[in-house]
Order: sequence, then structure tokens, then C-alpha cells
Amino acid sequence: MKRIIKQVTILGSGIMGSRIACHFANIGVQVLLLDIVPREPNDAEKAAGLDLDNKKVRNRIVNDALQAAIKSNPAPLYHKSFASRIQTGNFEDDMHRIAQSDWVMEVVVENLKIKQQVFEQVEKYRTPGTLVTSNTSGIPIHMMAAGRSDDFRQHFCGTHFFNPPRYLKLLEIIPTPETHSEVTDFLMQFGSKFLGKTTVLAKDTPAFIANRVGVFGIMALFNSMEKLGLSVEAIDKLSGPLIGRPKSATFRTCDVVGIDTLVKVAQGVADNCPNDEARDLFALPSFLTKMVENNWLGDKTGQGFYKKSKSAEGKKEILSLNLQTLVYGPQEKVKFPLLDPIKAEDNLRKRLKMLVQMPDKAGEFIRMNFIYLFKYVSHRMPEIADHLYQIDDAMMAGFGWELGPFATWDAVGVRDMANLMTMYGQAPAPWINQMLEAGHTHFYKIENGQKLYYSPATGTYEPIPGSQQLVALDVLRGQKTVWKNSGTSVIDMGDGVLNLEFHTKMNSIGSEVIAGFHKAVDLAEKDYRALVVANDSATFSAGANLGMVFMLAVEQEYDELDFAIRAFQKFTMRARYSSIPVVVAPKGLTLGGGCELTLHADAVQAAAETYIGLVEVGVGVIPAGGGTKEMALRVADSIQQGDVEYNPLQHAFMNIATAKVATSAYEAFDLGYLRRGDRISMNERLHLADAKRLALELAEAGYVQPQPRNNVKVQGRGGMALFLAGINGMHMAKYISDHDKKIAEKLAYAICGGDLSYPQEVSEQYLLDLEREAFLSLLGEKKTLERIQSVLKSGRPLRN
Repeated sequence: MKRIIKQVTILGSGIMGSRIACHFANIGVQVLLLDIVPREPNDAEKAAGLDLDNKKVRNRIVNDALQAAIKSNPAPLYHKSFASRIQTGNFEDDMHRIAQSDWVMEVVVENLKIKQQVFEQVEKYRTPGTLVTSNTSGIPIHMMAAGRSDDFRQHFCGTHFFNPPRYLKLLEIIPTPETHSEVTDFLMQFGSKFLGKTTVLAKDTPAFIANRVGVFGIMALFNSMEKLGLSVEAIDKLSGPLIGRPKSATFRTCDVVGIDTLVKVAQGVADNCPNDEARDLFALPSFLTKMVENNWLGDKTGQGFYKKSKSAEGKKEILSLNLQTLVYGPQEKVKFPLLDPIKAEDNLRKRLKMLVQMPDKAGEFIRMNFIYLFKYVSHRMPEIADHLYQIDDAMMAGFGWELGPFATWDAVGVRDMANLMTMYGQAPAPWINQMLEAGHTHFYKIENGQKLYYSPATGTYEPIPGSQQLVALDVLRGQKTVWKNSGTSVIDMGDGVLNLEFHTKMNSIGSEVIAGFHKAVDLAEKDYRALVVANDSATFSAGANLGMVFMLAVEQEYDELDFAIRAFQKFTMRARYSSIPVVVAPKGLTLGGGCELTLHADAVQAAAETYIGLVEVGVGVIPAGGGTKEMALRVADSIQQGDVEYNPLQHAFMNIATAKVATSAYEAFDLGYLRRGDRISMNERLHLADAKRLALELAEAGYVQPQPRNNVKVQGRGGMALFLAGINGMHMAKYISDHDKKIAEKLAYAICGGDLSYPQEVSEQYLLDLEREAFLSLLGEKKTLERIQSVLKSGRPLRN
């Protein structure tokens, strides 16, 4: 059956329902969002003379929920205009409209009886063959469809999104025994290709996969911390980025998700999994029970494991909870001396192996929690999943882990950890020993350019389904690297396409990256068809190497600085003017120099979650790697006969002057950082494959090397007069400092083409010279050096 999703109905507009509706709107689907009718008008409605017959009153709950979602941060929509794709209504007046929907999803309160009542209404109006799913986080899927028709049950499934739906990539697909395989296959494919999700096939067991394992990990951690006498702060230091987990680590994550949610899942597993060998660990510790009694549920109630407060001096501070006394106090500075040299290791797999060998309390904590985790996941096969990669995918996509539990076990050594587990009295499931006895010492391996996983059912390694569609650098890196230096690798992607990957901190662009890029282009021009620039990390590039710039500026090595900026400009210009197509594939932070490289690509394949912008003004300079030049060029090319030429120029100027960063790839089109012909990948796992496909399309279309432009129209003094008037006004009103005024004036000079008496055409090189001169002059300012030093000390990427 050919199934096309044009309209979706979401039943329930709470936090999850409204945000799931927004995400469907993100992909171009028309959405009908319904919720209950209020019991009575509120005071404002009564004062306006409105009663329950008024549509405004009847749709108040759903409309208020949708507006709250749209205004929330982080934004659930890629672009605010996408909200127009969502219509609202209520269960009583609009349920009949679901007959026009291709998919009906229930997202009401977690109560089986209420869900069954909703589905009874759905059955009255749905068109046979329509998909019906539930976003429940734990109610057995088969129980919700009890009593419904054969067609309903055959098209019914669980679709468990994680909050926030736009940002967390996991979508668990949970069929019942009666769900048609075509329905399951379709949801797996649609969720991946169109919704951009990591779709994981889960079994209809309590808490499914991610919550079952994730909440176990937290409950086991509570057990370990009590045994070792560690504080909240110590645990968060040891269970965050250090081991490849999110910055929110453990307790901050609990506060964000809601401690009541944690308790509900834990109790659900304890009550419904009598044969779970770790069932006792799901028992609530006394401090957790007391926190629930006190309504200390995390962010939703203003306090949980952490609490925002004000000091005696009125300064904002965040207090932490002492779990022995249940009293909040200032956060302690936790120090584990043996961690310092280990934290410097950027390779997570190497770092994990070092961590489990530490002889101190920190090492013991990490060992204990890995032992508990590894034992637990080994025993969950095949209860919650048939294949170990499904558990890893669920934890990475749902909880933000860099490595899933089995991949983590691989990193620290399967045999070594299995022996250690036995010593601790926490032996893994029997299939682990069977695997090791057969001589298999890894859960994953790469063979003939393909990633394989170990299957306990067959005792052999098998390809991960769907992996043939992917281009994975971690698979290619070992055998397909054709050249590398300290900051980059050039990897053969196959079919005549090379990929350049960065390896610097935050993928910053310095001399090693520039050298790697030129080498990649040289190789591609000689023996290949195209080049892709893409990085297998959360950040594409945080920009130029500020440390090098700062050092040269402090030492007043202006000739060296001039040489470095010229080299950077040649680097970005070669992306545009080489004899082979260059496709840049940004995702995540793409700032400053990373943005400038993107601007100069022949084409861009951006991940939907690309946060791109020219942010150099934040450190007191203007874009000088071709960014200012390129925005002037794009403005000139965009102007049609009859347009007011200053309007798009002002738009570009303000984006640079305010260091505007797009909050999605879709918004980047509005800011001029992406242009017609550039493409967006919804699923980051398909991102590299999409970029490779685009590069091949350009090559096969008969790519011809372009020539540098000599016909870029600039506005000269006329444009500068407009900007200078605004700059002086802002300065006189004390909205900007003296230094900000100087930066803005330099930017205006460069983007308008300098001191030209009338609008005229200039070359790209002329504009590059102007932006470079402005950049160098601003580096001579004390305030600029102070700003750069502040950013370097913070260790955070520069963004608005």
C-alpha cells in the first residue's frame, strides 16, 4: 500500500502534544490539534460576555497550549511561519475532522481508561486504513486497543517521542502482535526519513527501551552514591561529558525531566517487572520519597536537586541539595586530582578506558555504575529488544549519550569488564560468556567497510539494518583515509567523492585545517570528482583559531596577522573557485570562519539543526575570511529592478553587526547564509549520504570551474551615510559604546565598498582587501584584545 502523510491529527495539546504538532508542521504536514473543552469560561471571558457556546472559549485550552509552545525556549518550530500549518479545535466539536487525517496520534493524560475513551471516539470517525498511534511512555500498547475493530488494531501502534520532540532524536516504535507489519515498517521509515528521528523498534514491555535502561541507570547511581558517600555535585561531575553524557549529567537531568516522572517510571518497572533481576534497585531511596512529599519535583516546581536562590548580596546563585540532611546549600567545588590528566584526552573511548582504571573513589564510582549498567542491558536481551544496537541507538538518541551501553562496554574492554563484573558478584547474562568463549571480544566490528553487530541469537556478526544507506566516517576512517595531518583527515567516501574532516578543538579553523583543505582539493582535482567538507561531531566549526589571532595581536605581529588573514581568505575562496564541486555539510554550531567556509561552497547540505552566523563582532572585529565580502555580493545579486537597494543591504549589515545566529537551517535562508539550491537534511544520520549525493549531482551535471567576480555592485558613500547616521544615533543615545561604534563604522565601510562617490561594480578581491584591512585595524584596539581574551578564558564558543 502506498501511504502518504498529508494531514495528522494530534489528540491532546499538553507539553508533548503541542510540540509534536509543531514538529509535524516543521516537515510540511498539515496538523489538526485537538483538546478538551473547558468546564466554564474564565474570568476574562466572563467579563467579555463570552459563554461556553463561544468558539474562543471552547478552544481556549488548545489555543493557549499551542501559543505557549510556540513561545517556548528552545523553540519547537524551525521557523515561526510554520505555525500556520497547525489548526486547532476541540474533542466535542471537531473530532469528525479526523476523517480527513492520514494519521491520528493520541497524546492525552497517562490514564488507560481515558485513553480507551478517546480511542472509542476515534473509531467513530476515522477512515479505515488510517494510522492510529499513542505517545504513551509506559502504558501497555495492546491494552489501549482492546475492544476496537480489527482494522483499528491492525493499524494501531505505539509511537513514543521524547521531549522536546524537535531536539531529542529518539522515536520508539512499539507494535502489538496484531499490528500489520506494513504499518510498523512505514512508521520506522517515515520517522527516520521525514521526521529526522532515530527510529527504534521496541517491544511492548514496561517503559519500553530508553526509559527502562535510563531510569535503571539513575536508580543504580543512587545506590552507588550512598555506598561511596558522594555528593550531588560530585555525581554530576562524574556522570556528564566526562563519560560522554550530556552536560546536565544526572541530577540536573532529573530536575529538567521532573522527579515525579522519574519516580513514576521507576515504580512502574518495580510493579510490572517481577522477573527483573534488578527489581530491588528500582525501590525509591528515602530522599526521593521525601522530595516528592515536599513537592520538590525539579524545574516545574522551582526546586529539586538544585534550587535557584539569591545570596545576601542579592546575587543569583544555584544551591544544591544535601541528600543526607535534605537541606539546600552552596555548591561545593569537587576535586578529583587523578581526573585532571584524563580530562585532557579528547578521544572518548580512550578516556573511558583510563577512567575505569583509576584507583580512587571517582574510579570506583565509574566502575560500579558501568558494572551495574552492563549487567542490566545484557539481561534485557531479548526481553526489551532483539538486537543490542537497538538499545544503544535508544540511549544515544533518547538520553543524549555519545556511546550506548554496549559501545561503552566495547570501549573499556568486554572481557576485562566481564571478569570484573564476576569479581563484584554482578555476573553478566550467560550469552556474554558464550560470546567470549567463541572468541568474539567485541559487540561491534568493522569488516569490509561495513559496521557489524554481534547477534546473541545466531552467535555471529550481522550488518546493522539500514547501514548501507549511511555514510559513516567512523566506519570509513580506518581503511579509507587517504591523507591526514594533526587537524584533518581526507577520507574516500566512494564513487569518486572525498570528505575532509576536522579534528581540532571545537573544529576551529587554523593553519592545519587550511592545509588539510588545500590538500583535499589538490587530491580531488587530480583523481576524484568532488569534495565534501563534513565533520562527524555535534559542532561543524566554532570558527577561526582565536588563540592564534590573540597571540599574534598581543605581540603586534601585524605582518604575520596579515599573512594569516590572506591565507584564510584564499582558503574560503578556493572552496568557491576550484575545478571540482565543493559541498559543505554544516550541522550544530557553524560560527564565524565555519560560516564563511559554508558561504563559499558550491552548494550546502545543512542539517536541520544548524546554528549558523557571522559572530566576529562579538570579539570586536568584523568577518574577514570572506564573510563581509560574500554578504555584499549576495545582496547585490538579490536586487531586482525596482527594489530599494538599501533594504537588503541594511538587513545584511544588521545580521553581522548584531552577530545574528540562525536557530535552524530554515532560518538561515532568511538571514542569507543559505540560498536557493542549498538543501536541508532532517535526519543527521543521513546527512553525509545526502551531502555525497549532492556533490555527485553537481559533478554529473557537468560542473565548470567558476571565475572570481569583477561585477559586484556596492553602494559606496550613499550606503555608508545611511549606516553612519544610525550608528551615530545609537551612540548618542548610549545604546552602544565607543568601541562598538568603531566596529560598526568599519563594517559599514567594508560592506558598502569603501569611500566610493557613487554606486559601482567592484571585484571580490577589492572587497576582501577592505574587510582584511578593517579586521587588522580593529585588532590594534585594546578593547578587542580584552574581548578575545574573555572568550578564550571562558572556553565557550562565541555566539550571540
